Amino acid sequence: MTIRVLLADDEPLLRMAFTMVLEAQPDMEPVGEAGDGAEAVRLARQSNPDVVLMDVRMPGTDGIEATARITRDCRQTRVLILTTFDLDEHAFAGLKSGASGFLLKNALPEELLAAIRSVAAGDAVVSPRITRRLLENFAHQLPADGGTVEDDRLERLTAREREVLIEVARGLSNAEIAAALHLAEATVKTHLNRILTKLELRDRVQAVVFAYETRLIHPE
Repeated sequence: MTIRVLLADDEPLLRMAFTMVLEAQPDMEPVGEAGDGAEAVRLARQSNPDVVLMDVRMPGTDGIEATARITRDCRQTRVLILTTFDLDEHAFAGLKSGASGFLLKNALPEELLAAIRSVAAGDAVVSPRITRRLLENFAHQLPADGGTVEDDRLERLTAREREVLIEVARGLSNAEIAAALHLAEATVKTHLNRILTKLELRDRVQAVVFAYETRLIHPE
């Protein structure tokens, strides 16, 4: 399968460098370049890429708003946020807007390619532990303390699925969740797939964000 990638960054030299790396891969194809968020949204709607590499700081429509529009309108397109710092507030906002992960701009080419392939395959690039650190660093942007926030989707989950979701949000791997809940790892994967389907979420990272936003788990 050829992974079709759209580049969105206001730095032409960076776009050129990324394009050169992508063109050298037999399984990847750059399908467009955008210099701002509005252009990224327009090109994404036209070309329906598998992955968008999205800078957050661009003139006009920024990468956060563009990410929200693309993940809403192009259901099969995944977004990778490009950021300078791994605990950047913009990376946090990008995850909340629907991105499947973030990547440091100074990542090595092999890290960039591995991230694109992971996202295209339906996985999240950011580990749950890193996502949790982001959420805890920007806890002031989450709902105020108290009980769970009303969300009709929560009612779709079984008690066991809630347990699995909470453990995912705590940063545990499937193997660790299996050990903690005395389940087979394959059973944990099945529960997680059902959770994502019922909650209408794209991946594990979005599940972690959802658990914090609905207060199933609280930042420490």
